[in-house]
Amino acid sequence: MDVFAFNASLSMCKDVAGIAGNIFAFGLFVSPMPTFRRIMRNKSTEQFSGLPYIYALLNCLICLWYGTPFVSHSNTMLMTVNSVGATFQLCYIILFILHTDKKNKMKMLGLLFVVFAVVGVIVAGSLQIPDQLTRWYFVGFLSCGSLVSMFASPLFVINLVIRTKSVEFMPFYLSLSTFLMSASFFLYGLFNSDAFVYVSYSIAIYAFYH
Repeated sequence: MDVFAFNASLSMCKDVAGIAGNIFAFGLFVSPMPTFRRIMRNKSTEQFSGLPYIYALLNCLICLWYGTPFVSHSNTMLMTVNSVGATFQLCYIILFILHTDKKNKMKMLGLLFVVFAVVGVIVAGSLQIPDQLTRWYFVGFLSCGSLVSMFASPLFVINLVIRTKSVEFMPFYLSLSTFLMSASFFLYGLFNSDAFVYVSYSIAIYAFYH
């Protein structure tokens, strides 16, 4: 009975952390909206870079695949946050393509094709691995590497802040949402005993703030 109660408590804590992570992630996903309102108003992408959204889409799709039952177990919250995230990033990329110059249009379309091709190869390749544990390791290491590397994308924004001497490109709540989301999913991974989740988010927190 004590073991059952402990497992139930652990499961509840995991769900709470996952829901919190989804809520904070939503704040992160909507943070570029003022930027895109400005882009749409001015009909120009100005000095903004579309690369962070490409990286974010790739990360969301890889982590979404990791969260499915084909790869890992009991990672529903990971699936929801990354499916919503991928949808937002794809919308931002489409808006960016519609309002940028011809050279950047072709570049972004090419990168978008590469993202879908890479994810397609990962999905198809991992499905060829018959052993579930080996598949979990394979996709887990990829998702971990993708998540950690994505946190380098704010460096594009930091570069722009330095160049333009403006802080509007990296609002405070973007950093706050990133920290709270990462902390929530770190706890989610701990409660779910998923090393790839809690290790990757702990590294990501360190990489983002150092």
